[in-house]
Amino acid sequence: MAVHFSGEELAGRRARAVASMAEHGLDGLLMFRQESMYYLTGYDTFGYVFFQCLYLGADGTMTLLTRAPDLRQARHTSVIEDIRLRVDAEDADPARQLRGILEEHGCRGRRLGVEWEAYGLTARNGQRLTAALEGFCALEDASELVSRLRVVKSPAELAYVRRAAELADDALDEANRLAQPGAFEGDILAAMHAAVFRGDGAPHSAGDPANFLRRRLQGPIRSANAKKVTVVTFSSRRQTRRRRNSSECPCSVLSRFDWISNN
Repeated sequence: MAVHFSGEELAGRRARAVASMAEHGLDGLLMFRQESMYYLTGYDTFGYVFFQCLYLGADGTMTLLTRAPDLRQARHTSVIEDIRLRVDAEDADPARQLRGILEEHGCRGRRLGVEWEAYGLTARNGQRLTAALEGFCALEDASELVSRLRVVKSPAELAYVRRAAELADDALDEANRLAQPGAFEGDILAAMHAAVFRGDGAPHSAGDPANFLRRRLQGPIRSANAKKVTVVTFSSRRQTRRRRNSSECPCSVLSRFDWISNN
């Protein structure tokens, strides 16, 4: 199972989430944010733009409602045991299906928190959710409940953060070494990825770390561009070192290069 944190680490996070729910007078939490699901269970999928919901009860009970294409990811990357599937059909109403799940968990008349601010919970899906649960339970915005917990990093998280910063430095070293007039950007990208992979890491698949080269340079590197790449990446390395000595979460490889491309 591709879960990157121990069961004890994830259980501790869920315990803190349940405690925070109790402080806010919530009997359950409906999570639509992929980052919240990942933080509490390890569940990782590209299906975050679609309607999917992880229910967390006051007793720690969890049920995930997701698409059939995401079943493998849910089983392979998370500790969630109760996984329910919805079918993408013309007359499908996942909000109604979610209500049925909540009925099973005894949520009628209860007070539930909802992550209204989420990619998959579009305005239309939000309206459907409100309509499906009207008169069934009380809903309260809890979009920031898990996010606030994520601000404080555990020792296990900090270990990953520091290692990620080291791999980012390795990738930047490769960029600095190869960025010169006439260099082929594909060679630079390959070297950067190789540095990360050699260190047992994985660049963000949604946007590779050399996107700025393709967007900004459009072809072989000219002298002026090579100088800019070298200067900016050196500055980014200094920021990495400063953050590595603190508990602040440094930027990922991707976000650093996004910063470069926008400056």
